[in-house]
Amino acid sequence: MKKQYQKGWLFVTPVLLLVAFNALIPMMTVVNYSVQETFGNNLFFWEGMGWFESLLNSDRFHAALGRQFLFTGLILAIEIPLGIMIALAMPKEGFWVSICLVLMALPMLIPWNVVGAMWNIFTLPDIGLLGYLMNTTLGIEYNMTQSPFAAWVTIIIMDVWHWTSLVVLLSYAGLVAIPDAYYQAAKIDSASSWAVFRYIQLPKMKQVLTIAILLRFMDSFNIYTEVFVLTGGGPGNSTTLLSIDLVKIALGQFDLGPAAAMSLIYFAITLLVSWLFYTLMNKQDSN
Repeated sequence: MKKQYQKGWLFVTPVLLLVAFNALIPMMTVVNYSVQETFGNNLFFWEGMGWFESLLNSDRFHAALGRQFLFTGLILAIEIPLGIMIALAMPKEGFWVSICLVLMALPMLIPWNVVGAMWNIFTLPDIGLLGYLMNTTLGIEYNMTQSPFAAWVTIIIMDVWHWTSLVVLLSYAGLVAIPDAYYQAAKIDSASSWAVFRYIQLPKMKQVLTIAILLRFMDSFNIYTEVFVLTGGGPGNSTTLLSIDLVKIALGQFDLGPAAAMSLIYFAITLLVSWLFYTLMNKQDSN
């Protein structure tokens, strides 16, 4: 058994080396730019930790980071409970299982830029179905290009529509893996639906929910394409998340030093929060 395990590593090692190489070279370039200033023509001047200090003391960075955490927090607070509820409502056997699974998977198959473009057209106040319905039929003034609140509601609904399916599918996989013996024992004890969920289903889904929360945190915290295509960070800077601000600094202003420093801070925050959450969940499992 041990020899088979070692042989398996021989097959995986080339792929790991290739992935490590492809990740290491860009990372080294980013680190290099983060401690230097460049004016083009391969002219570099040592900056040290100056870019990091200026970013950490920047109100612009703090505002973008706050908007990023707010977006991620709202997404997790909505998609995780909603995904669990939909998974609980889905059939566990029969003809409708395949149909429900396919319907749940469809939104995730649409490319990110297409999702942003779809919702951009969908929410136009004059020709968009949602925009026209809100303004004309319901009499609610809706224009995400002018109202920051409308823009935030739109990007939240867009992401919920696009990615709640991931939570649903993972939760459903955890539910169908629970042996029937647990439900039979709960039925004998006359346990309520809430008791079954609290003491049987939720504990058994903890591992898949950990994966779902980690994936949704990392994806929502690094979201760029959908929000950029939909709002461009506007109106004003109301939906300028940290990812959008990073691209503006790097490509719009061509300030490669601050952009590189921001990307490293961005990466460190994502890695740290993911590690803390994963450690906390494992600690709860061990207890």
